[in-house]
Amino acid sequence: MTPPLTGDPCLEPVNWPAVAGGRVRIVEILATGTNGGAQEHLFSLLSRLDRSRYDASVIALSGGSAVRKLQRAGFPVSIVEDPDDAIATGVVATLLADINPDVIHNHMYRAELVGTRAAIALGAAGHRRPYVVSTVHSSRIRSDEDLRELQILTPHIDRMIAVSRAIEAKIRDEGRTGAPVSLIYNGVDLARYDHTEPCCTFREQYGIEPDAVVVGVVARLEPEKGHPTLLQAWPAVLRAVPNAALLVVGEGSRYAELERLAASLRIAHRVVFTGRRDDVPSVTAALDVAVLPSYREAQGLSILEAMALSRPVVASRVGGIPEVIEDGVSGLLVPPRDPEALAGAIIRLLKDHPYADMIGRAGHDVVHERFCIGLMVRAVETIYDEGARTVRISAAVAS
Repeated sequence: MTPPLTGDPCLEPVNWPAVAGGRVRIVEILATGTNGGAQEHLFSLLSRLDRSRYDASVIALSGGSAVRKLQRAGFPVSIVEDPDDAIATGVVATLLADINPDVIHNHMYRAELVGTRAAIALGAAGHRRPYVVSTVHSSRIRSDEDLRELQILTPHIDRMIAVSRAIEAKIRDEGRTGAPVSLIYNGVDLARYDHTEPCCTFREQYGIEPDAVVVGVVARLEPEKGHPTLLQAWPAVLRAVPNAALLVVGEGSRYAELERLAASLRIAHRVVFTGRRDDVPSVTAALDVAVLPSYREAQGLSILEAMALSRPVVASRVGGIPEVIEDGVSGLLVPPRDPEALAGAIIRLLKDHPYADMIGRAGHDVVHERFCIGLMVRAVETIYDEGARTVRISAAVAS
């Protein structure tokens, strides 16, 4: 039972009852080591876990910038690069046998496959089988073959975590039965974002005039993030606000294609593709408007971060985003793939400064009340404790 809280639940410390048997050993299994929302979620989670209670390490199924960030922060990371799922499963099972974790926590689709199969293999080989947790971070539509694999493996998962009610519905629609599902929203590290100073160098770095207003999108340059719609909206924004500049922050497979689209729309002179940046909070803090034009979205961590920084937000009305933003109150929602509606919302916030300030303040308050990282970490820790107790009691009975 979670102890009752008083005051601000994001700030007040909680003393959990100890789990018998010492520190809880956790292995986080990450599908890909490149940068993204799931990877940022994992970094935030590990950074806030109580290290006196939890001994956490990571197995990543590929390397990348997110893995390097975890390693620089001092988290133990093993990288399993083999693209063959069967081989990767064998390697992960061997690593898990050495670590003997109480809990494994899968993040993203391939980790669900490999991690869950590795846990099954451990049990079949006579090792203690860990408690299996899987977080569904993505709203991606799976192939029939992928769905069959997930449906087969779901009964072997002890607890699933959905990051939004939209993801809960997706799990149901996919026919994934046999595992209980907990709703745990992604959280923002308020200590990191509340005192962030706006970046003071990017205007000079990218040739953006001191008096320009800056709109920005922070997202992987992948099809589902909706960058083409934002670029298609930008000519209308420039007609209404000629001194507007668009900052596109992120890396991904569509980089060159988006650059070509900007050139074909004759807006390249007012669009900056920054690539990956390590100072996203300070860049976001310097935006006049933050945008997320996604075609599908599990929750939208980048808009939560912008809201934590009191930046007014425009986002697509898809997936879990309407669970975060109340349209017209804590942000503006527009239909996906609608450049005209997106341009209108951006222009409104750029032209109506009092309204934009009100939206920004309301968004900040929403994050503090519902989406702080303390709430997220406590909910996950409760699942880890439940898993460790279950595994340790089962092991004691078996012996």
